[in-house]
Amino acid sequence: MAHFLKCTATRALSALAIAGLAAILAPAQAQESRAFLEGVRKHTTLTTTVPENGDQNPYAIVVAPVSIGKIRQDDVLIDNFNDLSNLQGLGTTIVDYNPTTKQTTLFAQVPRHLPACPGGVGLTTAMTMLKTGWVIVGSTPSNDGTTRTKGDGCLLVISPAGELVATWAGPEINSPWGNIAMVDNGSTASLFISMSGFDVPAPDVHDPATGLSVTIPKATVLRLDLTIADGKPPVIAKRTVVANGFGQRADKDVFLVGPTGLAIGTDGTLYVSDALENRIVAIPEATTRTTSAGTGKEITRDGLIARPLAMVMAPNGHLLVCNSKNGKVVEVDPVAAKQIAAQWIDTDQAQSPPGSGDLFGIALTPDGKGFYYVEDDMNTVVEAR
Repeated sequence: MAHFLKCTATRALSALAIAGLAAILAPAQAQESRAFLEGVRKHTTLTTTVPENGDQNPYAIVVAPVSIGKIRQDDVLIDNFNDLSNLQGLGTTIVDYNPTTKQTTLFAQVPRHLPACPGGVGLTTAMTMLKTGWVIVGSTPSNDGTTRTKGDGCLLVISPAGELVATWAGPEINSPWGNIAMVDNGSTASLFISMSGFDVPAPDVHDPATGLSVTIPKATVLRLDLTIADGKPPVIAKRTVVANGFGQRADKDVFLVGPTGLAIGTDGTLYVSDALENRIVAIPEATTRTTSAGTGKEITRDGLIARPLAMVMAPNGHLLVCNSKNGKVVEVDPVAAKQIAAQWIDTDQAQSPPGSGDLFGIALTPDGKGFYYVEDDMNTVVEAR
């Protein structure tokens, strides 16, 4: 997503607007199920995400489950998709914000060109940290900031010391894009990652019927079952495509659009935000299934949702979904299949609608009472509680 320069006055106006707008509830539905967002009232900017090399456009945000190596438990890890020139698909850095010291440091910087990673490195929202301390992050690389030069990309395994130790690629891996959902048992783990780059052309290849960049219905969700030996990096024991057939499309402004948000329920149901269809779907038995469920079962669409991106499950079992087309987070009850509430967390009026294109990564705070999110137009991390 493109980076926009904003004046201080605009940001001050936005802060006042956030305080004034608070939560916007879907009236008929708010009576039926208490919204997590009702308790979220304050938004505090914590840090810039720009490291010394100038990388920008923060995408993924992950809260550390353990203290190990450079990382302290509850630290906030954020990666960057763009480079110093603001070209998408060229970011190579992960920064670490410590909520106790309020210091931000460089955790890892990956070489831009890796022979084992087709096309090189451009770090995406596909990032997680295992209980054993290993960080896994996706790469959807480009040479010119567009899908015209996009490579297939890969997944990178980074040690707790911030060192690259392994690269995962192969025919099932193409543009790891969405935030990683995970079941982590310590010595084993299952990762769910959306792949949104199969046969995506340059952004100027248009569908004559719509005039938009052509949509390719080939995006997938891949489950990687891992084994993790003591002191050793994780290895892939099995690869299973649990969902496929989602739309994916090149975009000159946001690089590409495809399924982005992933969240796993306690019953093994995987929830996916299908951006191009503007809906949330469910993939049953995602942790154990051996075949694809296609595009799954639709839970909800349209309404408060406006091109859903990253997604996380709140303690009450509801989904919190970032919108791309405005600055709102939407709360969805997946069991009742209802949209419960929305809060306009980014009201930056430099975009229309306010906050459009600013939100991406989202993660719960360790106490479960709030959440962290990135404002990638300002290269900042914000805490909401």
